[in-house]
Order: sequence, then structure tokens, then C-alpha cells
Amino acid sequence: MAFPPAFIDELVARNPIEDVVGQYVSLKRSGSNLFGLCPFHGEKTASFSVAPEKGIYYCFGCHKGGSVINFQMEIEGLSYPDAVRALAKRAGMEVPEDEQYQSRYRQQERLWALHKEAARFYHAQLYAPVGAAALQYAAGRGMPQAVLTKFGIGYAPDSWTDLVDVLRKKGYTDQELRDSGLVTVAKKTGNLFDRFRDRLMFPIIDVRGNVIGFGGRIMKKDDNAAKYLNSPETLIFNKRKNLFALNLAKKSKMGYLILVEGYMDAIALHQYGFDCAVASLGTALTEDGANLLSRYTEQVVLIYDGDNAGQNATKRAIPILEKAGLQVKVLQMRDAKDPDEFLKKFGADRFKLLLEESSNRVEYQLSAIFKKYDLKDDDQKVKYLQESAELISSLPSAVQREVYGGRVAEAAKIGPDAMKLEVERARKRRLAREKKAQEKIDLAPARALQPKSRSIRYDNMKSAMAEEMLLALCLREPALLDRAAVLTEEMFSSPLLGSVYTQLSRRHRAGLEVSLSGLEDLSPEEMSHVAGILQRQQGPVSDQALDDCIRTIQREYKAGSVETAEDLMALREAMQKRKGIGQ
Repeated sequence: MAFPPAFIDELVARNPIEDVVGQYVSLKRSGSNLFGLCPFHGEKTASFSVAPEKGIYYCFGCHKGGSVINFQMEIEGLSYPDAVRALAKRAGMEVPEDEQYQSRYRQQERLWALHKEAARFYHAQLYAPVGAAALQYAAGRGMPQAVLTKFGIGYAPDSWTDLVDVLRKKGYTDQELRDSGLVTVAKKTGNLFDRFRDRLMFPIIDVRGNVIGFGGRIMKKDDNAAKYLNSPETLIFNKRKNLFALNLAKKSKMGYLILVEGYMDAIALHQYGFDCAVASLGTALTEDGANLLSRYTEQVVLIYDGDNAGQNATKRAIPILEKAGLQVKVLQMRDAKDPDEFLKKFGADRFKLLLEESSNRVEYQLSAIFKKYDLKDDDQKVKYLQESAELISSLPSAVQREVYGGRVAEAAKIGPDAMKLEVERARKRRLAREKKAQEKIDLAPARALQPKSRSIRYDNMKSAMAEEMLLALCLREPALLDRAAVLTEEMFSSPLLGSVYTQLSRRHRAGLEVSLSGLEDLSPEEMSHVAGILQRQQGPVSDQALDDCIRTIQREYKAGSVETAEDLMALREAMQKRKGIGQ
């Protein structure tokens, strides 16, 4: 989005990166930089760095980085213009008119407002005569009026155009209705009809309080209809990046979050005092969902249904949650199929006991392995011990391996020494595999120097290293761009680095701030890569260092250029020889 460069410079100046990041991350100063735990991936040792003088952040663990605008985009899941708008609001600045930007944001605002009107309509219908059966159903499910109000639960009448008619009267266009996902379009006539009909309606609200979609539950058994129907993906709704009730659970003081499968489970938990419950939106947990959870807690208690589908979902969710840096505990339901049923049968106190008994993920996984095998059969017993040893060998602590190995040995009625030996064998195999993988990387230094993002590749490593250093020097000392003016974008072997050089040069000639914040049309991966360059290249700034970079770039460009017919013939011959070697 093309905002005026001078506006972006002022925006960045009035939003110091350490202040903005400090709202989300606890930072401690070390030298000229600030460090903290990365909010984008799980870690126990602070590798997330903020450099106030450079105006950038960079994580040496997950390699995400950029300017204050990029941080706002990443932490809140915003587009570039929306992040600019958020920072402008924070600093009390007016955003310059930009038709493309204003049009897109106006569309978002209209959709948020439209969904809020829809939520009001559905909620009102629940208490109207048409919603009598739905209200009775909700009461039968143990939801009093206070809960219905707290979650904004409503009812979609069994009609074709009630919502369409209401929203049209409110001034919303047919195109806005189509964009909302709350209507369906007849193929032949193009007429609009309500998407949700005769369903109990659950508004889906994001962490900023905007209604972004709905989930509708049928109230009568119907084999031809889905039990739950969710809003489709829209401009404001992405089910992979949102969780039901997180807008409420993020305020919980319980110190952990409970992740369940369905809306009813989450609502029941809140109703019984467990205000830390959230639910996935009709889909398996994604990395985006896990990362969202990690912003608000360090521990998740996973409570999926006890059936095969629920247990399989639990197994898939554990590594995703751990990858996001979350401690995972698993609660297995007893005497009920889900938390909603358990709470209504036994109450909150019994559920607290279940929570206290919930197992960590290792206990859960060992239990799952135990259930797979018949230990009366010797062959199956051996397989049980081997699979358990493989799992235990992955644990980082010798004490953990000793404890869990002893439990498995006891279950299989073998000596602990034999199990310890099996775990050590599995651990040696694992370490050997990891060592072999690392050796492959160490034996290919060019590969190790490649950018971390697979979408960015260096074809000429020698030139790319000089290009990186040149950009770092010029970002730290913009006056050097005058000396580097002998270079052109086409001389850079990396299109990304060439584009960055051109943008920095253009800003320098215009007398604007030369910084990462002024770079345009870069993807998050590209911006992170450039921020990483600036963090890694810490050598002394000097004319000599710059001149060395310039000469290398020029030499490599000339060596790779095809300027005459003789050059073309030589290039063809070299390609033919290379092809022959490959065959």
C-alpha cells in the first residue's frame, strides 16, 4: 500500500519499536539491544532482539523480523495498511487518504458492522415467538439467560430471507451481503437467501471484540444436515486464525487455557466457573491457532472427546501445541463423552479433580501406546517396549527417561535395567540420525548460508554475501549510498537485495529516512530476511569495506554477463558440458 514516505517516517518515529513491542513482550536491556522471549514461537531462552537505534526486531530462533509496522502486522494478524492504521491511532495521527486502502478498510468496517447487526437480529429472534423452540432447547441444554446474553447466542428462523430483508433495510447492499458469507446465491436467478436457517446461532468474536462469523447448530436430529455449520472464509473471517471464546478466555486469571472441541463444551466450562476455555472452529487445530494460544498462556489443557476421532485429534494437536512452545496436559474424560455432559452430571468440584489428575503429554502418549498391545503376547510385548522406548528416548532429561522407563518396565513386568538399556539404544539411534543430518548441513556451507526462508534463494553466493554486507553498511550509515551509486539494481545477483538497494537509494536521494520501515512491497518473509541481515552484519563501517563489496558485486556481475557472441557461445558450451556431466 503506497502511503506517503514522509507519513511513514513520522509514524515510525512516533511509535518507538521498543514501546510497541514492550506491550506484548517483557524486554530486558543487554547492551544497546533489548531481549525477551519470542512471541511468535515457543522458547525458554530469550532469542528475540529489539534494536531501538535501528528500529528493528529480529528473532534468532524463528528468524522473523522487521520494522515496527511488520511487528504490528505479525502480532495482531493485520494487513500492512491495517497495521499502519493501528499505529497511527496509537500515536494520534491522521492516516492520509488513499483510495485503495480506504476502500478496503471501509469494506472491513462495513462487514464488522453488518455482522454485529446480524448478531443482534439472531439474539432478538431467540426471544421472539418464532424462537420459542430454540429457547426451550437452550434451556434444556442448561443455558440460562445470563449465559445466552454473555455469549450473544441467538436463533436463525426457519425462513428464506428474514436476515436478508433486515440487513437490506439497514442499508447494506447485495454485494455486501454476498461478501459477508451470511447468504447463499441461487445459481439460476441470483436471488439471495439466508445461509443459516432453523439453527441455534453462536457469534464468533475475535480478540478485539469484532463479530466476524457465526456457527449454527441444528436442534433436531437430521442425518442429511451437518450438526454444525460455520461461516465461510471472508475478508474478516479465517477459521484457522481464530478460536471461539478467546475474547473472553484471554482475560482469565487461571494461569492456563483449556482447549475443547465444541462451542457447547466451551460455554459449559465458562458457565461452571472455568473462564479459560476456548474451542477450535469446526476444524482440527492449526499452527495459527496454537500460536494464537501462545500469546495468552504458557500451558494448555487439551480436552477432546473420548471417541476415536477425539483421541486422534488429541494426538495431532500435541506436537502442534508443543511447537508453539506450550506446555501440554491432557485430560481424559471419564463417565461422560465431553466436558458439557460431565459438568451437568457431576458439577464443577468433580471437574476440578479431573483437572488436577490430568496427565502430561508423555503420560498420555504412553497410555495410548499401552492400549495398542496385548502384553500377554510376547511379540506384542516387545513391540510395546520398543515403541515406548522410542518415545522416552526423545525426552531431554535423564531423570524423565529414568522415571518413565521404570513405569513402562513395571507395566510390562520386566526389569528396569533392561528397559533402561532399550531406551539408551533408541536414544543412540536418534542422536546418530540427528548427527548425520547436521553433518549434511555442515558439509554444505553454501547451503547453510542460504536464507532461512525457502522462498528466497541465492544463485551466486559470493555476490550475495557482498550484497548483504553492502546493504547492512548503508542502512547503518546512509551516506555510503553516495559512494555505492556506481551500482545498479541489475548488478545484484539477488532480485530481493537489488530491489532493497534501489529503494534505499531512492529514499536517500529524496532526503528521507533510510530504514527498513520505508521499504515497500516486501513479503513478511522478505522483510524478516532483510532484518536478519542487519542484525548479523555487525562489522565496522568503513569506505574500504564498502569498496570491497562494490568490487565483488561488479566482478561477479561481469563474470555472469553475456555481452558478445563469443560470450554466448562459451556459455552454451559450458551448459552442454554441465548437462553431459549430469547425464
